[in-house]
Amino acid sequence: MASTETFKFILVLLVAILALELIARRLRLPSAAALLAGGIAIAFLPGVPEVSFDPELVLTVFLPPLLMDGAFYTVWAEFRRYLGGILWLAVGAVVFTTFAVGVTVHWVLPSLPWAACFALGAVVSPPDAIAAKAVLDKVRLPRRLTVLLEGESLLNDATGLVLFRFAVAAALTGAFSMQDALLSFVGLSLGGIAVGLIVGGLVVLTLRRIDHVFLAITASCLSPWAAYIGGESVHVSGVIAVVTCGIIFGWYQHDVFTANVRMRSTAFWQVLIFLLEALVFILIGFSLRGVIERLGGVGQALHTLGVPILAVLVAVIFSRFVWVYATDYLRVPLARMVGRKPSPPSPKASFLLSWAGMRGVVTLAIALSLPEAMPGRDLTLAAAFAVILVTVVIQGSTVGAIIRWLGLEAEGHADSTYLNEGQASLLIDSAQLEAVKARAYDDQGTLIHPRLLEQYTYRVSVAERYSKTPEAFTGGREAHYDVVLAAIAAGRAELLRLHRSGRIHDELLHYIERDLDLQQIEAENDRESPGI
Repeated sequence: MASTETFKFILVLLVAILALELIARRLRLPSAAALLAGGIAIAFLPGVPEVSFDPELVLTVFLPPLLMDGAFYTVWAEFRRYLGGILWLAVGAVVFTTFAVGVTVHWVLPSLPWAACFALGAVVSPPDAIAAKAVLDKVRLPRRLTVLLEGESLLNDATGLVLFRFAVAAALTGAFSMQDALLSFVGLSLGGIAVGLIVGGLVVLTLRRIDHVFLAITASCLSPWAAYIGGESVHVSGVIAVVTCGIIFGWYQHDVFTANVRMRSTAFWQVLIFLLEALVFILIGFSLRGVIERLGGVGQALHTLGVPILAVLVAVIFSRFVWVYATDYLRVPLARMVGRKPSPPSPKASFLLSWAGMRGVVTLAIALSLPEAMPGRDLTLAAAFAVILVTVVIQGSTVGAIIRWLGLEAEGHADSTYLNEGQASLLIDSAQLEAVKARAYDDQGTLIHPRLLEQYTYRVSVAERYSKTPEAFTGGREAHYDVVLAAIAAGRAELLRLHRSGRIHDELLHYIERDLDLQQIEAENDRESPGI
């Protein structure tokens, strides 16, 4: 396809993304499921050109920013608190699933070498960060479950990639060493952390010295690729490098970003992530066409590989249930052995953790990177796509219903270790009042800022009452901000009237409009505040 035609085709895909996203919102479906199904439908339309892509390029382009987006908003205290559970899933579940799928495939196809069977297991074993984020963004879960699922999806790709590389090497050479595999995994992980720390530190230091909005946004957007490519170039885990860099950057961004940079970069980043996520699932849908054509058509593929693929699907889903339930019940005696008081096992939480194991772009890219001489390559490609399709469309689409059925919907942050909104607001308003008091009088003791002093004193008195009885403000609060938003809308209408009648210059229009925008953002945020 010519370069111009490729660009036009990408524009068509972007239009399709908008349409599919609107359909998903109207039907209340996960965006990932709608985009994946849409990609499949578009790929098989008459006249649509065949789309092929380099799997390494897909990983390099899409994976770093999407991993960074998840790591950037990771709550470090919660991540550290649940790190044991995250590693049980990110490492233990991936290894167990790889083993279970490998054994199952060899049982169904005894002629396939063991190493090739385990390579297939490594391809389909790691749940995907992009698929998980696309689904979790649409549901409300208790914090522990959200942290476990998000943390698992950030770290498990490294486990799957290490297992895959060793399985492929074993299949092609016939040599395998468990000791080498373990040492390689530890080295890749520690090396990735080191690279992430270095890149994250350099990004923070650089942003402290940049006072231009667009340069700061550009530098921050380059950081995920710097971490990933830096890690891969020194032969350590680029995935873990990005996650480490993202956690550091997310922790320090409150210090290095000005309000203007943060507001603009957040808007830019949200659009970029939306487009990248959408294109990933569209490309996954398109990849089915190439897989089907290589296998000789849908009928031939089902006849030849239907039973093995079904066995892989059962093994992938069932093995995760076995691992999650087993480790949840083993967690209690293990914790007691080290002197801790664990929370009792939760069958409902375990069921949800087992069900929410969606696969995505990493599984597809790893499968497409298989050498041509790899035994069982066609089966691995077909099984990888089947696992993605079933887990995203079926499991991803039903996660919300499963949460409601299990009664696991989050009703608010009840952790007493954190301040609620009223308590935090009181402390912040009190600090602001003290700053105003220190500057409200001149050197002779004359009050020179009476309006500011009155305003901030009033805010503290309201915050005191709200921190004690927040429920008393519920109805009045919404009514209050409805009036504020109506006043802002009236001001905006008058501003446009003045501009349209030629009475104010465009420069003044933009200046006042930005002030009204900031007022509206603040009022909408306050009106919709979760009150946690």
